[in-house]
Amino acid sequence: MKHFHCINVYEHCCYTVHPENEDWTCFEQSASMDIKSFFGFESTAEKIAMKQYATSIKKGKEIIEFHLKQLEEEGITHVPHWAPPPAPTPSHAVPVSSARAIPACSSRTHPGSTDVLPGSPDDKLDADYICRYLGKLTPFQESCLIRLRQWLQETHKGKIPKDQHVLHFLHSQDFNLEKAKEALCQTLTWRKQHQIDFLLDTWQCPQLLQDYYTGGWHHHDKDGRPLYILRLGQMDTKGLVRVLGEDTLLRHVLSINEEGLRHCEENTKIFGKPISCWTCLVDLEGLNMRHLWRPGIKALLRMIELVGANYPETLGRLLILRAPRVFPVLWTLVSPFIDENTRKKFLIYAGNDYQGPGGLVDYINRDFIPDFLGGDTLCDVPEGGLVPKSLYRTAEELESEEVKLWNETIYKSASVLKGAPHEVLIEITEVSSVITWDFDECKGDMIFNIYHSRRAPQPVKRDVLSAHNLACPAGNNVQLIDRSWMLGQDYSMVETALTCREGESVQGSHVTRWSGFYILQWRLYSSPSCTSSSRPRVDDVLASLQVSSHKCRVMYFTEVLHSTDFRGSMSSLESSHSAFSLLSAATSSSNQSQTESSISR
Repeated sequence: MKHFHCINVYEHCCYTVHPENEDWTCFEQSASMDIKSFFGFESTAEKIAMKQYATSIKKGKEIIEFHLKQLEEEGITHVPHWAPPPAPTPSHAVPVSSARAIPACSSRTHPGSTDVLPGSPDDKLDADYICRYLGKLTPFQESCLIRLRQWLQETHKGKIPKDQHVLHFLHSQDFNLEKAKEALCQTLTWRKQHQIDFLLDTWQCPQLLQDYYTGGWHHHDKDGRPLYILRLGQMDTKGLVRVLGEDTLLRHVLSINEEGLRHCEENTKIFGKPISCWTCLVDLEGLNMRHLWRPGIKALLRMIELVGANYPETLGRLLILRAPRVFPVLWTLVSPFIDENTRKKFLIYAGNDYQGPGGLVDYINRDFIPDFLGGDTLCDVPEGGLVPKSLYRTAEELESEEVKLWNETIYKSASVLKGAPHEVLIEITEVSSVITWDFDECKGDMIFNIYHSRRAPQPVKRDVLSAHNLACPAGNNVQLIDRSWMLGQDYSMVETALTCREGESVQGSHVTRWSGFYILQWRLYSSPSCTSSSRPRVDDVLASLQVSSHKCRVMYFTEVLHSTDFRGSMSSLESSHSAFSLLSAATSSSNQSQTESSISR
């Protein structure tokens, strides 16, 4: 205790051996200050004392680090445990130098316990076990693991996750113990609720998935990580969702992640080093606008969210190959749902760039590169293809299984009459924004057009798509282009018209070249003799209402990817791999209008 006239400072320092690991030293320091009277400057004195105390703690830490560094420079990396010297005998004295020869208590042996073999997972604090199964950890990280493990044993009823899995949550939260506790607790509740621990024993993969789900495990990468290959461009996501439903696909994806954890454990034993994550190779050859089908995107986002929350830090590297021009649009839709740490693990290659230096050979042994990527190894991943439409279930059938495909994605339904098209107005204020659409031809054949006008057609207030209202109100039929307007003068066609047949599904996008008003139009397919600029007469409209064969129906969804978001996603793509910048520069060019559409029958 120190006395400064009317100020008393009490300081307590305690050095102890960690109760669970005698290789660790615990240091606790606390202080209190009692100011009885200091001439009215008690508050100022308290602030000065606190500042001085904090400076002293920092200085003390610097002194300890200085001496530790000095020991390392002298080649001393291990200091034996202190042990009391043996009682001296009259015949001889123990020399000082023999203190180093006194055997220290093994960190793998506790009083009253039996010896445990080095590297055995039964002793969670064994240094060899940590190095063999968990990887290099700092003392602070080891301490967090011990404390989180102890908390689980005290509070969790049920199966305790393995140390490797606990570390995933600590890594994902940057070893913030409280955040890791919260995330792990939510995952354990989720696993229990959905019986995830028994998933691999109970899950029976439907034959349709075995035939059309284009993904599977394939050897390992150069680091010994399990390698999963997904030929996403060859997968008919719409067909799988329409036949099986979103929940079945999700359960299959969860089973893949459970398999990944098991493969990591197996490879840890095979390669004799910690392997806690896997590598995923995604081949995008064949990816087109049909992959932007909104229920499929919604299902993908749900999978990303669930896997990210319950399998953190299990993806070691993601190799995306043969990325086509449509990929930036898909990336803009999904990238906001992928955390920054995961995005840093993405490597994206356009075209055949993966075959050169810095490509696949840097991460996968040549002997394991699949044949469809130019390697010599046969790959058992299915080639996929379109799921037969005869197997499709209706939206109502899927609704009964709580798969709300249509309502949740805000699909609109509209009638298209002879001489009375349905039109949707989109206002663009930022050049290079991307207009996307997704529609199904429910009945009849139609022609799809995109027009541009610098002045707003009427009625604007009802149908304009703003930045915060991306879908026009549901209506039976909306017409916007005034019959007095002249094509080429008042408005212009920005792309070639697209003929769509009954039963077809169309997904597409358009990178805008100008600001102003864009009009998406669906009109009844007619003979080539009818011009696109001809306007309907009242008699034609009234007559068409009485002729059912002249009535078509379309179900559609539109969305605008604003220029800032689209360019932001392009920047993240360019940072993933320099080879992609050539592709992205063309895709996001502000002086070039681009439209891509895909029709699936």
